[in-house]
Amino acid sequence: MEDNLRPLKERTEQSLFWSMLNNGTLQLLNILFGVVLARLLTPGDYGIVGVLTIFTLIAGNLQSSGFTQALINLKKPKPEDYNSVFWFNVIVSIFLYVVLWFCAPLIARFFHQPVLVDVSRFVFLAFLISSLGIAHAAYMSKNMMNREVAICNLIALLCSGTTGIILAFNGFAYWSLAWQQVIYITVLNVGRYYFVKWSPTFNIDFGPVKRMFGFAVNILFTNIINTLSGQILTFIFGRFFPIAQVGNFTQANKWNTQANTFVSGTLLQVVQTVLVSVVDDKERQKRVFRKMLRFTAFVSFPVMLGLALVAQEFVEVVLGVKWLECIPLLQVLCLAGAFIPFYTMYQNLAIGCKRSDIYLWCNVGQIILQIGLILLCYYLFSQSIIVVVSVYSAFMVIWLAVWQATAKRLINLKWLDAILDIVPFLIITVAVFTLTYFATFWISNKIVLLIAKVIIGALLYIVVMKFAKVKIFDECWEFLRKKIGKN
Repeated sequence: MEDNLRPLKERTEQSLFWSMLNNGTLQLLNILFGVVLARLLTPGDYGIVGVLTIFTLIAGNLQSSGFTQALINLKKPKPEDYNSVFWFNVIVSIFLYVVLWFCAPLIARFFHQPVLVDVSRFVFLAFLISSLGIAHAAYMSKNMMNREVAICNLIALLCSGTTGIILAFNGFAYWSLAWQQVIYITVLNVGRYYFVKWSPTFNIDFGPVKRMFGFAVNILFTNIINTLSGQILTFIFGRFFPIAQVGNFTQANKWNTQANTFVSGTLLQVVQTVLVSVVDDKERQKRVFRKMLRFTAFVSFPVMLGLALVAQEFVEVVLGVKWLECIPLLQVLCLAGAFIPFYTMYQNLAIGCKRSDIYLWCNVGQIILQIGLILLCYYLFSQSIIVVVSVYSAFMVIWLAVWQATAKRLINLKWLDAILDIVPFLIITVAVFTLTYFATFWISNKIVLLIAKVIIGALLYIVVMKFAKVKIFDECWEFLRKKIGKN
C-alpha cells in the first residue's frame, strides 16, 4: 500500500511546497505593497474601489461559468475541451462588459458616488482581460504546474504593485487601486501564455462545453453565491454607511483575506486534483482528506489567530493611526478567517466526488441565512458595524458543521475524526498565543511589542509541535530539510 501511495504523496508534497511558496511570497509582497498604499491613500479611496469588488467577482464567475473546475475534474481533458471553454469565456465576457458599461450610472447612484461611473467602467476591464487566460489557468492547475503559477503571480504582483504605488505617490488616489487590478491580470495572462504550450484555435466547437454544462452550472451558481457571501458586507455597508467606514472595513477585510488566502490558496491549487485522482478508492480518499485537514489546521490557526493577536500593533505601527477604526473589525474577521480554509477543503471534496449539487445547495442555504442575519443585525444595530461583522463571523464558523455533514455522507468521515483532526491544533494555538500575550503585555513600545509577539508566538508554537511529536509537523519539517539539502 505504501508503494501505491508514494507517487501521489510525492506529487502532493511538491505541489503543496510550490503552492505555499507561491502564496507565501505573494502575501509578503502584498503586505509590502498594501502597507505603502495604505499610508498613501485614505479610507475613502479604498471604499470607492471596494464597493466594486462584488460586481467584478460575479462577472468573473459568470465568465468562467464553472468550466474551470469542470476542466480540472476531467480525467484527461483534450485540447478541444480547453479551446471550447476559451471561446465560451471570451464571448460571455464581452457580453457582460457591455452590460456593466451601461449599468455604471446605476451603480454610482446606488452607492451615492458619482465618480464610480468612470472608475467602474475601467475596473471592469480586468475581468474582460482575464477571460483570455481562464482556460490556460485551468491547464496549469490540472497539470499541477505550481512552480510556473508561482512565477506568473510573482511577476504580475511586482508589476501591478509598483504601478499602484507610483500612481498613488503622484496623487491619483483611488485610480491607483483601479490600475493595479488591470495591470495585474494583464501581466498574469502574459505569463500563462508563456508557460502553457497549448494555444486556442479558430476551430470553435461548443460540444465540450455542452457536455460539461450539467456539472459546471452548479459550480457557476455556487461560485456566485460564494462571492455574495464574501462581499455582502461591503455591498450593504456601501449602501448604508459613509464611504470612509466602508474603507475601514475594506482595509480590515483585505488583511484578513490575504492571510487566509495564504492557506486556502495553497490548498486550492492542489486539493481538487489530488482528490479526483483517488476518487475511485473511498477509503484512500478519506485518508488523504483527513491528512489535508490536519495540514490546514496546522497552518491556518497560527496564521489567522496570530494576526488577530498582533492586529493592534500591526495597524498602529505599519498602516498608521488613520486606520485605527479597522482594528476591532480585523480581529473579529480573523477569528472567522481561521476557519475559512476548511471551506476550501470541504467544497473541493464535493467537487472531486462529482457532487456539484451538494456544493450548490450548501452554499445556497449559507447565503440565504447569511443575508437574513446581516439585515436583521443592521436594522437592530444600525450604528454598529462591529456587531454586524461579529454575527457574520460567528455564522461562518457555525456553518462549517453543515459541510462536515456532507463529508460524512460522501466519504463517511465521522464527526469525531474531523474534530480530532482539527480541534487539537486550535487548542494548542489558543494556549500558545494566550501565553504569548501575557509574556509581552508589559512592553510599552509598539514596535518592540509587535516583534516580540511574532517571535515568541512562532517559537512557542514550533516548540510545542516538536515536543508533542505532531506527525504533520514532523513531515513538513523533514520535507523542508530535504528540500533545503538539495539546494
